[in-house]
Amino acid sequence: MTRPGLPKLIATDLDGTLVRSDDTVSAYTHGVLDRVRAAGIPVVGATGRGPRLTELTRNDIRAADFLVMAGGGRVVDQSDPTGPVVLRDERLPAEVLARLLADLEAEVGPLTVMVEASDEHDAPLWGDYHESWPYQDRFEARSRAECLSCDVIKAFARTADHHVDELLAVARGIVSPQVATLTQAGLGFIEICPPGVDKATGLTVVAQSLGVDPADVLVFGDMPNDLPMFEWAGWSRVAVANAHPALRAAADEVTLRNDDDGVAVYLDRLLSR
Repeated sequence: MTRPGLPKLIATDLDGTLVRSDDTVSAYTHGVLDRVRAAGIPVVGATGRGPRLTELTRNDIRAADFLVMAGGGRVVDQSDPTGPVVLRDERLPAEVLARLLADLEAEVGPLTVMVEASDEHDAPLWGDYHESWPYQDRFEARSRAECLSCDVIKAFARTADHHVDELLAVARGIVSPQVATLTQAGLGFIEICPPGVDKATGLTVVAQSLGVDPADVLVFGDMPNDLPMFEWAGWSRVAVANAHPALRAAADEVTLRNDDDGVAVYLDRLLSR
């Protein structure tokens, strides 16, 4: 349940939550987030986007004091006057990913696989082409051997024979959480992250650096990769109306859709009451 007063930290997912379907963030939303910061409440962008998309992410949530990226694997403090400070940077070893994919393919058949290997600005994903991937301008076809030639920030996988939620359930039955963290973010692929990496553990790094209790954190989201931070935060967990059913079920409240500036409308009312 929502606690009285104001939260001490606000974290929001970006794509599907803060960012609209046309890949923009409204001036109204930017203005409300500026008011949140002016009220003394730190703002965190918590996203599945990898560090290669840091510039895009900063533009979409300009008020953010911290960024939790790569689903929790990269945490950046943007409030330091000397420049951004990386507080967390995790990788999944290539040999672990190779064994994991082999085990999965033995169970479900051939997978379409992509990896996020580089944190350089706008670096492409590597791997198997699939027409459904929405960001073809940042993709480069590479062999499986090339994809497994280095440790990765995260990997993506899908199969033609399973809905993404079904594949995620099967994969979680095969892959131990001590080996990798598995989730999905609404792109039709399961996401394979280093063990112990999710948005909750990323936000824990932020909260500890600020001395904020999770009970005082307000979070917004739309997809299963937001569930860990919904389980972690205690002030309130707010889903946008377009959220995945699993996230709506875990939410304390539901705000308007991302296309209707649901996060900003909620925060505007919160600040005004």
